[in-house]
Amino acid sequence: MKFLDIHSHLDMCEGVSEIVESCNEKNIQIVTCGVNSKSNKKTLSLKEKHPEIEICLGIYPLDSLKISEDKIQKEINFIRKKRDKIIGIGEVGLDLHYENLPEKFEIQKINFEKFVKLAIELDKPVFVHSRDAEKETIELLEKFDYKKIVMHCFSGSMKLVKIIVKNGWFLSIPASVKYNEHFQKIAEVVPLENLFCETDSPFLHPDKISGMKNTSENVLESYRKIAEIKKLDLEKVQEKIWENFERLRNN
Repeated sequence: MKFLDIHSHLDMCEGVSEIVESCNEKNIQIVTCGVNSKSNKKTLSLKEKHPEIEICLGIYPLDSLKISEDKIQKEINFIRKKRDKIIGIGEVGLDLHYENLPEKFEIQKINFEKFVKLAIELDKPVFVHSRDAEKETIELLEKFDYKKIVMHCFSGSMKLVKIIVKNGWFLSIPASVKYNEHFQKIAEVVPLENLFCETDSPFLHPDKISGMKNTSENVLESYRKIAEIKKLDLEKVQEKIWENFERLRNN
């Protein structure tokens, strides 16, 4: 049983070997997600160098708008061939924060569906981005009868949070829960059976340090805050979240 950082971007971090070594010492399992073709290849190379990390491959919604349909399919075929090296599909999803043109959003949805179908085909979890498109993301996912869904850094309303729980999906709480009241509220209302912890490193530093400075070691801040909010021992939170991870991967 370990602590778990279920969503990070190790390929974007500096000093990866030191981060991995520190996490090994602190009993932290790192899961790192690719965001485009270059990132996916780098993530695979990190897995070769550090076999103890777990990896996901995917195309970030905004990155999916930068490449052709043929290149999307080529990357899907590439990921399919790497199925034995990955534990999930991600980071994928929808984003209306930086790109809200209707025609571009329709392309995002088409691309996202392709990756959800790939995850179902491979029987792998989907690690979902939904910034400013939370309702639309849930509606798209509900078209599929699939439970292996992790909503990463979910910023939607509590009404939508309850729908996620009802659907049997998971929400991952970033280390920024240390100060972020929205994530504190999610940690309060969502059963522990539906929670994970993450860092989204190198982003979202729990101490609001600017720049890309966050690392997977800081996932412990998420665990501590959840334990505080739910009035549970840290060990109980660790145990339950690891059970969630096993259930996500194996059911």
